Amino acid sequence: MQVRRSATIPLVSRQEQVSSLLLAVGRASAGRPGFVLVGGDAGVGKTRLISHVAQAAEQAGASAVVVHCVDLGQVGIPYLPFTDALTQLQAGAAGPEAAARVAELVAERPALWRLLEPGGTGGADHDERLQLFEGIGRSLALSGVPERPLVLVIEDAHWADASTRDVLRFLAARARSENVLIVVTYRTDDVDRRHPLRPLLAELSRLEHVERMDLQPFDEDELREFTTALAGRPLAPAGFAEVLDRSEGNAFFAEELLDAGPDSASLPWTLTEVLRTRLERLDPEVQQVLRIASVAGRRVREDLLRAAAARWGAPDVDAALREAVTQQVLVVCDSCLEFRHALLAEALYADLLPGERSAVHRAYLAVIEQDGSDGVPIGSAAERAHHAFEGHDLPAALSASRDAALRARRLLAPEEELKHWEQVLALWESVPDAEERIGEDRVSVALSAGEAAARAGDPMRAVKLTRRAVEGVDDPVRRAGLQHVLVHRYVDLPTWDETPGQVEAAIADLRAALKTLPERSPERIWTNALLARIAMIVDQDDDARVHAACAIEEARATGQSGALAAALSTLAVLDVADPDRAAALLDEARSAAVEAGDVLTEMRTLYNATANRFYAGELDAAEQRVRHALARAEELGLAWSVSTVNLRILQEVMLYFRGDLTARTAEGVPATSRHIMDASRMYAAVARGDDDVLARGEALLDHWQNDGQIALLGGGSMVDALTWAGRYDDAAALAVRITDHLGEVWTEVFLGRIWLSALAIAALADAAEADRSAGRVGAPGSAAATAVESRAAARIESGDSLLAIARETAQRGRPRGGVLGPEGKAWLQRATAENARLHAVVGQGQGPAGDENDGSTSGGLWREAAEEWQQTVNAFDFGYRYEVARSRYRWAEALLGAGEREAAEVEAAEALSEAEDMGAKPLAEAVRALARRARLDLPGVRRATASTLTDREEEVLGLVAQGLSNRQIGERLFISTKTVSVHVSNLLAKLGASGRAEAVSLAHQRGLLEV
Repeated sequence: MQVRRSATIPLVSRQEQVSSLLLAVGRASAGRPGFVLVGGDAGVGKTRLISHVAQAAEQAGASAVVVHCVDLGQVGIPYLPFTDALTQLQAGAAGPEAAARVAELVAERPALWRLLEPGGTGGADHDERLQLFEGIGRSLALSGVPERPLVLVIEDAHWADASTRDVLRFLAARARSENVLIVVTYRTDDVDRRHPLRPLLAELSRLEHVERMDLQPFDEDELREFTTALAGRPLAPAGFAEVLDRSEGNAFFAEELLDAGPDSASLPWTLTEVLRTRLERLDPEVQQVLRIASVAGRRVREDLLRAAAARWGAPDVDAALREAVTQQVLVVCDSCLEFRHALLAEALYADLLPGERSAVHRAYLAVIEQDGSDGVPIGSAAERAHHAFEGHDLPAALSASRDAALRARRLLAPEEELKHWEQVLALWESVPDAEERIGEDRVSVALSAGEAAARAGDPMRAVKLTRRAVEGVDDPVRRAGLQHVLVHRYVDLPTWDETPGQVEAAIADLRAALKTLPERSPERIWTNALLARIAMIVDQDDDARVHAACAIEEARATGQSGALAAALSTLAVLDVADPDRAAALLDEARSAAVEAGDVLTEMRTLYNATANRFYAGELDAAEQRVRHALARAEELGLAWSVSTVNLRILQEVMLYFRGDLTARTAEGVPATSRHIMDASRMYAAVARGDDDVLARGEALLDHWQNDGQIALLGGGSMVDALTWAGRYDDAAALAVRITDHLGEVWTEVFLGRIWLSALAIAALADAAEADRSAGRVGAPGSAAATAVESRAAARIESGDSLLAIARETAQRGRPRGGVLGPEGKAWLQRATAENARLHAVVGQGQGPAGDENDGSTSGGLWREAAEEWQQTVNAFDFGYRYEVARSRYRWAEALLGAGEREAAEVEAAEALSEAEDMGAKPLAEAVRALARRARLDLPGVRRATASTLTDREEEVLGLVAQGLSNRQIGERLFISTKTVSVHVSNLLAKLGASGRAEAVSLAHQRGLLEV
């Protein structure tokens, strides 16, 4: 039977998966980037499906780029699939315009240039890994446009190196509005619980825009259609039953069974046996060349295979390769030859004897060690290390592993670098001349491995490697010089400062090292800089200042810019009480960081300098700095680094301070930063009175554990929103919950507790006002009156306690230097004013029934409150426009309670004007409601009426309908009880009612009251 290959027939089944993938392409075209993770057992048809979709996408106008991960043992070549993708994009895979854009970006980004130039020798000092990831993401984004989205297919991710997995994690988390779809395939049967891809798949699957697609084997009907297409006619029932039974629906297995002869009574039971049976039909010379090819993996460059085969002594390589291609064991792919399926390469490699494998690996090593026309070895250092190790050439493996580690460092691939250094350490004892061969001793290798571990995010491994290096040093001066490196590794441990005695031991070790280290040596400068930082952590500010000054003086004299930046940053924190001096220190630290090429330290200094101006209340200067810092972050490719996110949060807060309540969407915000940015935008959402603000706050509750800032900003804003919504008890309870949570996560005297205390007292005061206004006081001595008095007493007690907490926080939790900034002072003052308001409201509601509100008792409390609110307005007047307006509203309310109507009208008018101008709807409505109750003459507040009742009589009628007594109505409207009585008599007469209940009923009938 003549059997056709699956690549030559139409795709069978899989229509649901095809439709889903093409829909994802359409979404990418509309600016909704996506990830699709396609998993399935080996041979199930992943590549066939993806090839079909890539072709269909191209026919629909998309660009499709297909790249592969390769199996090079435990390490691999860093970023290999992305290197391949960028190479294809520069060559025009997404069109000439995209190629030009990518080429221009590569020229601007040294990290990208090194990725694409194997012979590049530039160091990575001026780049950071985040920049490389940003550069890769930007390159892909530049290659996709709405009319021509980019589909990037990454095959065989189960072989992906650690850095490739990190880039995938980054791209998935940072997806915004790019016209890009990334499809990743992997073998599910290879990804067991210990496989490094498994946690990445679980992490990506939780993202909203990531789709997971598990490709199942064919069912009986699908397999029948598939085998019919391959054979050109339906199989005999017995033959089909045998193929179905043995292949279990696996497409590749079924195809190979058909090729072996489905009518045979002795078909092999395993796929490996099927493949072996098929390969044994080839000429021995072809089999030999294929075995040589299998040692290189699934894909091998043709010239490399020819050279290795020649070294092995294979005869007539040309004829063997032609036959392998004719029999569709190998397929031609550009300048490479590729096994039609990876399982073929694996089966051939498994059949090699151990001695044969080693010999072929050495043949490849001999070829790739040679220099190409550009003077660079043909193979990468990682490939040389792999073949040398598998070929048991240990000296060559040691040298190549060291070269591979240095190459990985230049490519900013710390996990691969670490593995290569550890390979060097493992081979050290087996290579007698190891030190002479690589030009450095074992201590230096261990230190390099420790540094790589630190950059790879494995601080415990970094400590162990560095400690091993230090313990291996006999020279006391060198040992002292390495002490700061070891302590720095300890400092990176998450719980280092929580272990008793660790900090004290570190300080003692560093001080001992200073006694040995020579003056002005780089090691001494770094030791002083680190000692200053640690002393500051434990509040030994005087010692910290001395060591920082020493480090700064010697770093300036010797040009140690990296240590200078670190020491200046520490000193700036110590001098925070003098904002101008701290700003100058941070500016110098930034310049030193730029000189050192330390971009992350540069961004930290830019953030700290901006925060310095902000917390000093100099908003104009802070706004200028944040604009400059964000522009610099974009320039460096660090648009969403930790420091940049903090800058964006400050920017949102400053816009809100200024009264810019414009709603900003999450478009362009990567998933990793979305929740904290949503939290920072809650301020303005609450001030605007967005209908969904409470739902948005609740959606952030699950993310409090991820970032305390989300709890503070999002939770605190939600306290405010609950208060505006009239859910006063919930607001106060939430403030306590946030305080307790952050007290555990941070410290019990975190400065944000002042803000939360002020908001909680405000909720208590509003709750007391609601009780009073709703007529819940009841008759003196009644159960209702007793309950109200109990609630009032409890609120007074809570308010006093919260104010005491705010004051304690201002005292104990004040910033280093002892100076509370303008915002902190303003919120402390607002807490005081809110508590005064609480006392005034409760005091006003506790007078004997029937007494007129002549101001003798509550008036004094309101006058005190008015004074506090005036001070609050002044305190927020450093640029906090929204809080100035809100405080004016409360000031007007207090002035009314104190009987100062004209002054109240002035402040209320200003508050209303500002609220309307900002678009602060809840605040504007609150001011209007106050004006209506007090009959203040404010623009847009007075209203006409079609009834015979006056405006005031209508207001009194509405409160009568609520069941309020004359005294309670007077308190609500800021008029005397006697005046209320006159209004009630007038409205009864006008309505022709004999009493209050009848008046309310008639008013409802005539439409004078809302139901």
